[in-house]
Amino acid sequence: MSPKAVARWFVNHTDRDSGEVMTQLKLQKLVYYAEAWFLANFDRPLLSEDFEAWAHGPAVKSLYAKYRGHGWEPIPPQPGKSVPKELEPFLQAVYDEYGQYSAKKLERMTHEETPWLEARGALPPEAASRTVIPKVKIRNFYAARIEKEAIEQLQN
Repeated sequence: MSPKAVARWFVNHTDRDSGEVMTQLKLQKLVYYAEAWFLANFDRPLLSEDFEAWAHGPAVKSLYAKYRGHGWEPIPPQPGKSVPKELEPFLQAVYDEYGQYSAKKLERMTHEETPWLEARGALPPEAASRTVIPKVKIRNFYAARIEKEAIEQLQN
């Protein structure tokens, strides 16, 4: 599935009436956590693209390209194709768990987790990086949290 479709779902499910905002930084982290927990639960990727270990946490280039014009400002509702209905309860669970946190809190959380840390290696904190975070490493890190065994490769 396209990261843009998943991102659109998160943007459009932001409760603006209660004062919630969706920034590009927060959106990148929510899409990352959706991918991480999908990998952990189903041993296969949700998304058709990889995350890279950027200075502000895991990021997908295509999402950055689409939303960079918003800078740190809230992203308005987005028209376009939605995700399949059967995926919505999963995305809602991710949003319920992680959507309550600020973008900077989510950034700090990813900075404490092994997949991003290993992909960054010894780079200085603000250094640019295009290093891909391997999906199997993401899967195994989050799968361990739900007491699943590590695997060598993902299902198709």
